[in-house]
Amino acid sequence: MTKLLILGGTAWLGGEVARQAIERGDEVTCLARGGAGAVPDGARLIKADRDRPDAYAPVAETDWDVVLDVSRQPGHVRGAVRALGPRAGHWVFVSTASVYADNSRPGMDESDELLPAHPGDTAAAAEYGEGKVACEQACLESLGDRVTLARSGLIGGRGDFSDRFGYWPARFAADGPVLVPDALDQPTQTIDVRDIAAWLLLAGDERLAGPYNVFGEQISLGDVLAAAREVAGYRGEVVPVAEDRLRAEGVAPWSGPKSLPLWLPGPEYAGFMSRNADRAVAAGLVRRPLAETLEQALLEERERGLDRERKAGLSPVEERDLLAL
Repeated sequence: MTKLLILGGTAWLGGEVARQAIERGDEVTCLARGGAGAVPDGARLIKADRDRPDAYAPVAETDWDVVLDVSRQPGHVRGAVRALGPRAGHWVFVSTASVYADNSRPGMDESDELLPAHPGDTAAAAEYGEGKVACEQACLESLGDRVTLARSGLIGGRGDFSDRFGYWPARFAADGPVLVPDALDQPTQTIDVRDIAAWLLLAGDERLAGPYNVFGEQISLGDVLAAAREVAGYRGEVVPVAEDRLRAEGVAPWSGPKSLPLWLPGPEYAGFMSRNADRAVAAGLVRRPLAETLEQALLEERERGLDRERKAGLSPVEERDLLAL
């Protein structure tokens, strides 16, 4: 049985890690503000604000087999490793592919150059990558080879409230012709939240050291859309639109309002979703078939409402207007 402390555990990925850890019999404690929701049944929640200097006092005198942190703020990570590092057998830090300075070359691995580290304690949303680099550095400086740096790509599946990955199965489950980017050969890499959570637990068990790209398998955008159509049972018309035309009409790539999720135009992003994850696979990463992730995403999309206002994708009105053009 592992004595696991999760700094977080009430939101999406941290909550899935906690759930899986409890299922396998671990003793799980979550330290969080509690504003994102409840912890899974069987976990203990300690409410704390990581902006406060005494945030870690309730857990600082305990020996932990593994500490897992999902924070993006350098100040939070520095405070955590300072307070808890001496009592942690191993540390797992959830980082991101956004730490890399170059996204243009397919097949890049963990040895590639990183962005400059954010110098302060608080990184703005636009400084996400730089902030995570600073977090990684804080972990390495304090913990050395007692830390796993899990650089995640896009995560999909049940619980994703960014509305990105779920947009496509939800859209194919609705009516009318579906507008798609004419970029079907573009690579994508989406990992199921259940698979990355399982690997994070494995990384703690095996005391894996250093950086790992924890990505889904590389699958073309066309194959993702075909799988989403199949899962949704869609038999209607699909309308590919040229990338230049989409940009001219104000359609954004990747995420956000009036966007087409998973679409990343431009040579500067040619390697963003085609990174080398061989190191994580060799260390035990198991990735389920894409259809299983799409099925779970669609189940939740139906529960939440296919016609709801979304954080990412095209609204029905936006899509109809574009198709009319």
